[in-house]
Amino acid sequence: MYFYSMQTVLITGGTGMIGQALAKQFIATGYEVIIISRNPKRSSREHLSYAKWDVEKSEIDLEALSKADIIVHLAGEGVADKRWTVKRKQAIVDSRVQSGNLLVKALSENKHKVKTFIAASAIGWYGPDTVASLEHGFEETNAPDNSFLGNTCLLWEQSTAAVANMGIRLVTLRIGIVLNKKGGALAEFLKPAKFALAVILGTGKQIISWIHQSDLCKMIQYAIETPALQGIYNAVAPNPVTNKKLVLTIAKNTYPIYFPSFMPGFLLKIILGEMSIEILKSTNVSAEKIQNAGFVFDYPVIDEAIINLIK
Repeated sequence: MYFYSMQTVLITGGTGMIGQALAKQFIATGYEVIIISRNPKRSSREHLSYAKWDVEKSEIDLEALSKADIIVHLAGEGVADKRWTVKRKQAIVDSRVQSGNLLVKALSENKHKVKTFIAASAIGWYGPDTVASLEHGFEETNAPDNSFLGNTCLLWEQSTAAVANMGIRLVTLRIGIVLNKKGGALAEFLKPAKFALAVILGTGKQIISWIHQSDLCKMIQYAIETPALQGIYNAVAPNPVTNKKLVLTIAKNTYPIYFPSFMPGFLLKIILGEMSIEILKSTNVSAEKIQNAGFVFDYPVIDEAIINLIK
């Protein structure tokens, strides 16, 4: 149960799917919301307003920043939106690092009342599963993987780390594969389901660490409203599943008849290039730390999550 608040939350990346859902949740529970965007042309309404920033020019609306009690930093180019060309990979890194640097600079150089900063990161921090991770799950203390996403997450987290030295409580959430109704990973898995196909990727044995969007939004608000939370937490459901389990769960809840099929790894590599490495990677991530901090998932198992999202 959330308490009501007249605090103001500034959200970067607030026009994305997670940001929009989060804004609605915040407004419903008594927060004022400012969404900061490159194109803040949307109409403001009660408890919701828009402000402008330009990360490339290192510009941010300082009036909006001065109103914020809390910052939720979600901004960053979509990792899976396009093929990973050299240019695209640079954009993925720059959008995260430069935006983090801009926020740190603005907070360090201007008067503000920000007390809490929630920063997004991702489970791309972790590498392929090991014997230990298969048994216990990757934990927040594990070192970053020496890969594109591992290095990206390292730079991403480093870009906001200085916030903790400003007397601001910093919580960083390493977010897993987010399942929601309107797009993202679930939408991609649903495409072949329209043809009654359950397309399993590679061997299907790779473990996917996922989270229902509702639980992610709830976790972000829990991090805001729980002063004891500080540092890094994995934002994943406590029951990761194999790709095969996920695909078949989606299929059986979509159509009464479906036909399992496999897409070989080599074909994925041809279609997606380097990005296929991440899709075929098994990453078993632990939710133990956030659970030990008192967070309770509404959708801890995949069957409940998929039924909620599809039906």
